Amino acid sequence: MHHKTVHDTTMGKTVMRWLALIIFRFTGWKPAGQRPDIPKYVIIAAPHNSNWDFLYTICLAFILGIKPFIMMKDVWFRWPLGPFLSWLGAIPVDRSKSTNVVARSIQAFRAYPRMVLVVPPSGTRSKVIYWKTGFYHIARGANVPIVLGYLDYRLRVGGIGPVVHPTGNIEADMKIIQDFYADIAGK
Repeated sequence: MHHKTVHDTTMGKTVMRWLALIIFRFTGWKPAGQRPDIPKYVIIAAPHNSNWDFLYTICLAFILGIKPFIMMKDVWFRWPLGPFLSWLGAIPVDRSKSTNVVARSIQAFRAYPRMVLVVPPSGTRSKVIYWKTGFYHIARGANVPIVLGYLDYRLRVGGIGPVVHPTGNIEADMKIIQDFYADIAGK
């Protein structure tokens, strides 16, 4: 799962951070919060209901100095976008097959001393209460916290919220997570 990305060079980081700040300023967005001082975590990218979310998420990652791996539907990885998305740190996921993304993600967390995995919870595109909980099972299985990342289209703010340590009581933990997102407006 680990591969060379634009985040791996100082020049790349600096240029991409400036570009991200320009995009944010030009589109009227503001960053909020700061990168957690934790070597490994799953970060939720929510609410996820627009293809613009990827652009703002990647900009936020550069602005906050986070080197993420971002799970995305594999249909986006065709030429010419595929190599570019991989270079940015995106990972193709085939949702039609049970490719055991949870197990592979847990293995990757065990293999690397530092890793940030961005998971847009599926189910957030539609206005449903129930989210698929793959991100929770990855975090719990890898024994890493869940960081609540958000994009609020109403306020035009993208940022980092609280850190949730999965207890194993999925109902209680999901309530905490969903309560945080209750007032955040998707596109």
